[in-house]
Amino acid sequence: MQENQTRTNIVKKRRLKKRVYILLFIFIILLGALAYGAYLYFEAQSAFTDSYENDGREKSSLREEAVNPKLDNVSVLIMGVDSSEEREQEGPGRTDAMIFATLNKDSKSVKLVSIPRDSLVYIPEVGYETKINHAHAHGGTTAAIDTVENLFELPVDYYVKLNFEAFIDVIDTLNGIEMDVPYEFKEQDSTDKANAIHLMEGEQTLNGEEALALARTRKHDSDVDRGKRQLEIIQAIVDKSVSVTSILKLDDLINAVADNISTNLTFKDMKSLVAYGSSTGDLDIESFTVEGTDYKPSNTYYWKLDEQSLFETKNLLRKHLELPEIDSEFETDTPESGDPEIESNPGNDAGIESNPEQQPYQEDPNQEQHYQGENQQY
Repeated sequence: MQENQTRTNIVKKRRLKKRVYILLFIFIILLGALAYGAYLYFEAQSAFTDSYENDGREKSSLREEAVNPKLDNVSVLIMGVDSSEEREQEGPGRTDAMIFATLNKDSKSVKLVSIPRDSLVYIPEVGYETKINHAHAHGGTTAAIDTVENLFELPVDYYVKLNFEAFIDVIDTLNGIEMDVPYEFKEQDSTDKANAIHLMEGEQTLNGEEALALARTRKHDSDVDRGKRQLEIIQAIVDKSVSVTSILKLDDLINAVADNISTNLTFKDMKSLVAYGSSTGDLDIESFTVEGTDYKPSNTYYWKLDEQSLFETKNLLRKHLELPEIDSEFETDTPESGDPEIESNPGNDAGIESNPEQQPYQEDPNQEQHYQGENQQY
């Protein structure tokens, strides 16, 4: 009897030790996770604090009061800038991608509008119409923001500007992303080496350089299709970034992004947006672009925005930001698309030389111009 009792006590002690070890192991794991989380927090704080720049605006001129991303619906202009061009020009380069995003705090939703780079729009900085991707080259971030605000009649609360190196580094850190390449093509790489990237049609894993080539090419389709692909690539990056296998790479992702961006979002603002996106398991993201048609008044190709589509896009975004909708259709006091101011300089882009005192960006006449009508290229 006493011997059985002794054995029972031994078994109980062993079970207790086992439980202690399990609890200790769990505690160590939790402690490690907290330590890693703290490390990531301070890493992000340090990295993104360096990427902050004061654009001189306390708020958009279209806002009565400054917004708080923790409490208000906000808008963000995302700009992808060709850094190699910036080096060549020794100043602001053209934007190779422009995406206008609105975020609604109540519905936990995001609307992404890809703006075709060849869109013919009025640029306040120079006072005439030309391609929207030239706005940044004419006057940097401020000119790009003013142009987008004028186009959509909506405030741009924040901006994020990144170069191609960030795009490449992030995707390579994620060990590539899965994409469905629509057709076989050859494209230049980030150093502008011609035909350096050769992709075949079909689903495949793309590295950073390959994904960049897919985002940039438009040799076999339109600028609108190009914008749609860019949005698909962004979605693929987001999906891969939140996967379990990418969690341990967060520090590398933080550095890859922070080293190559500039923004007027403070680290506190960023935390608010992260909390906004992670507060629900299913963030509703909708992406689209503004419809239009090919337009070539002289020797330069443009994407002429459809006024009805633009009007509908404005009201869609205004409703998403919970701002009053526009009652009348799109009207503008800017020059009409057929105005001689645009067509008076054949071969030159939208009369750029007519404002020499502005010292605007001069388009390289040797650069390939793509006209999508009947697959012709100019």
